[in-house]
Amino acid sequence: MIPATSSKLKVLIVDDSSFMRMAIRGILTKAPGVEIVGIAADGMEGVEKALALKPDLITMDVEMPRMDGIAALKQIMSKQPTRVLMVSTLTCEGARATFEALEAGAIDYVPKNVSDCKDAQAMFQAALLEKVREASVSAIPRRGGLGLVQRVAPPVQVRPSQFANRRIGYVGIGASTGGPVALQEVISRIPVNFPHGIVVAIHMPKAFTGPYAERLNAKCSLSIREAVDGDIVKGGQVLIAPGGMHTSLVRQGSNIVVKTSPTSEFPQYIYIPSVDQMITSMADASNGAMLGVILTGMGNDGFKGMKHLKEKGGLTLVQNEATSTIYGMPRACIDGKVADVVLPLDQIGFEIGKIG
Repeated sequence: MIPATSSKLKVLIVDDSSFMRMAIRGILTKAPGVEIVGIAADGMEGVEKALALKPDLITMDVEMPRMDGIAALKQIMSKQPTRVLMVSTLTCEGARATFEALEAGAIDYVPKNVSDCKDAQAMFQAALLEKVREASVSAIPRRGGLGLVQRVAPPVQVRPSQFANRRIGYVGIGASTGGPVALQEVISRIPVNFPHGIVVAIHMPKAFTGPYAERLNAKCSLSIREAVDGDIVKGGQVLIAPGGMHTSLVRQGSNIVVKTSPTSEFPQYIYIPSVDQMITSMADASNGAMLGVILTGMGNDGFKGMKHLKEKGGLTLVQNEATSTIYGMPRACIDGKVADVVLPLDQIGFEIGKIG
């Protein structure tokens, strides 16, 4: 489950609920390659043990006495940057706190379902193991959060001229782990008068995409909201694909329109919402007159969509390795030779903004 290394992944569990501490410990103790090095019952104790034990990864609850998870995270990031995985409730308030944590330097989050239902417990176990696996290969946050330690990478050869004289009427963006912060970085650099509609598919649960869109809308100049079935893709607007279902784009007359579908209609897709489905359908609806963008994330969701877009004559852009929290999704596009342009995160929004 965890990539083979010379030593085990050392994990510190921070949660005020004895039930959750036991549950997380029980799940991770059975995972090969993981060692639980400490348990803390609140944020203050969590900071103390993080500094003393120097774990590779911390699971951090949000709401705790004495010191909450956000405050503890900020202290850890300022003193000893560490990979932190937030354990968040599936509520709007939980979502808002999670995005604050991601901006402060958390790697990712695990939605916490407090139900006694066996299915819910099984889903939490699967999600926790997957996120720990992803975090184990992620970049280490930089001091103070809000970014990543820059990996050493060769200079990127950028050819902005590829944007010139190309048929681009729409932009589709896909992301996963590290995506919430990366997308904010990208969207915030696109001018308010950008003439093309943007649709985003990012792997998030249903309860999180609405609050995330609201947060982006408050921080960026473009109009940003969660997409609903029947929305028309318009210039100057960013539509976030809703969680818990798949989003397609279809042609209706002169417009491209959002179509949302239950996951049962696309059983071939593991990731929800599917970046592959969003980009593939947008490529068809626009007849290739679009830019596809893949940001940080685990796995290869988006590769098939970008390949189809290339076949339709569209343009593709991906985030480089040095600035990716996890290089899986961008790497799949580069290795599969479907990336026209590769850029560091802080340049992607500016390049998108150059499209006339």
